[in-house]
Amino acid sequence: MLHTIKSEQHGPLGEPMAHAVQSCVHCGFCLAACPTYQEFGQEMDSPRGRIVLMKQVLEGTLPATAAQVHIDRCLGCLACEPACPSGVSYRDLISPYRAVVQEKLPRTTAERLRRWMAAMTIPYPGRFRLALLGAKLGKLVRPLVPSALRPMLELAPDSVPPGVTLPTVTPAQGQRRARVALLAGCAQQVLEPDINVATIEVLARNGIEVIVPPSQGCCGGLAWHTGDLKAAQAFARQNLDAFPADVDAILTNAAGCGSAMHEYHLVLKGTPDEARADAFRHRVVDVSLFLTKLGLRETPKGWGQPRAVAYHDACHLANAQNVRAEPRSLLKAIPGVEVRELANAHLCCGSAGTYNLDQPETASSLGAQKAAAVVAALAGPDGQPAAGPLTVATGNIGCLTQLRTHLAKTNSPIRVQHTMQVLRDAYRSG
Repeated sequence: MLHTIKSEQHGPLGEPMAHAVQSCVHCGFCLAACPTYQEFGQEMDSPRGRIVLMKQVLEGTLPATAAQVHIDRCLGCLACEPACPSGVSYRDLISPYRAVVQEKLPRTTAERLRRWMAAMTIPYPGRFRLALLGAKLGKLVRPLVPSALRPMLELAPDSVPPGVTLPTVTPAQGQRRARVALLAGCAQQVLEPDINVATIEVLARNGIEVIVPPSQGCCGGLAWHTGDLKAAQAFARQNLDAFPADVDAILTNAAGCGSAMHEYHLVLKGTPDEARADAFRHRVVDVSLFLTKLGLRETPKGWGQPRAVAYHDACHLANAQNVRAEPRSLLKAIPGVEVRELANAHLCCGSAGTYNLDQPETASSLGAQKAAAVVAALAGPDGQPAAGPLTVATGNIGCLTQLRTHLAKTNSPIRVQHTMQVLRDAYRSG
């Protein structure tokens, strides 16, 4: 089996895929952790079942089309990895598999158009902003829009915040304790540019100089997770060239971006840039992890009254990067803050990159469940919302927009913020 998966048609990605397949002992511990298994209740919509399907496709005993619907349903949330007693690296299989078979899969014209539009807009902030403006016009003639493109209209916000130009260098306040480079992200710069503003302010307050390389680009995660290997490689190389070597870390404040950059060694496997990518990924750190390790120099004063803050684990922060305690620790450092936990916190909110566009029904179901969990977590003993301002914090722009969308559908007053925004506001309030 190892030999057949490593055959020439699979290229350098064959080896990590084969190792992931061989590691699975089909014990079934992953089933309870998998959101799509909970949704569909089918073996083939679980990690264990998908591993069997991908193995057969890679060995040539099953056509890729026969597995397509189940592989497309996979969120790539990696909740199966911490649940696996055998240590199966599912991330070494799902995205490489999509990259290997993507061109062999039949797609309708509408599906190809939707994927092309997403690939040509979301990774480019200027284009994405224009696309969202165009979506406002599209909503006016919604019945005339092809059904395959309507999820794009549904997800487009009614208004977009003004753009923000980030300084190339933000000096540390007081004595400099560290010097970092920050990935600004692509969709985040359009949908919630204040996340970067808050991140830079919090870092500077704590003695950290922040560099925002002007030649950086998209992390490549959207391309990598949809099987567009060439685009993912181009984005990876752009960032390898853009980020300086003389910094203490390369920080990300979007879980999906950090996870994608940690996989650059896979994206560029078998190329002359593989070793450089492997060294690069070890320098990438989520902002909450970096700030917790360094320690807060200045304790935020808070708001002078108790405040309940629920915390939602972004999948690619908790599962892909094993960052769970650190964001909670930062929130608990704010006087008066009570961090509330969500029921079934391991289940994905349904955002997952372009999953909302490709699998809108499943994404919507998962989003509604997560919003209900947030409401329940922030309720008082009587089941009504707790007293005072209510906030749910998270570490990923996709989760943030998904939670806002589904909380708004219930007319919930709960505010959705990035962890760095909560921390920044606590500093400013004091």
